[in-house]
Amino acid sequence: MKNSDFEYFRNLLRNMREEIQQKGENTIEDMTEDREMYADPADRASAESDRAFILRLRDRDRKLIYKIDQALDRIDEGSFGICDECGEDISIPRLKARPVTTLCIKCKSRQEQQEAMQGD
Repeated sequence: MKNSDFEYFRNLLRNMREEIQQKGENTIEDMTEDREMYADPADRASAESDRAFILRLRDRDRKLIYKIDQALDRIDEGSFGICDECGEDISIPRLKARPVTTLCIKCKSRQEQQEAMQGD
């Protein structure tokens, strides 16, 4: 991988992180401001369900931020784009689709097949 590729992914990951953090800040603002009283219990239940869903999304985002930080660390260490399983290079298209990945497509496919077999 060229230095320009590393810079591309560093910027991509940083932008992803900033976007996720902004969504989190907006969620906090929305939940702080949204303290409506509902006369109808169904409306209140619907609003609570929506809040719970949004909080689950933010929790997924929190986990993604952790993976983004790990990917940025791998860029700094020089191990970004190398498969943890086989040691081969991860293709640029795969990294563009999932920049936090640690597995090449072959190893990820094998992992998913093993998980599917164990789930049966």
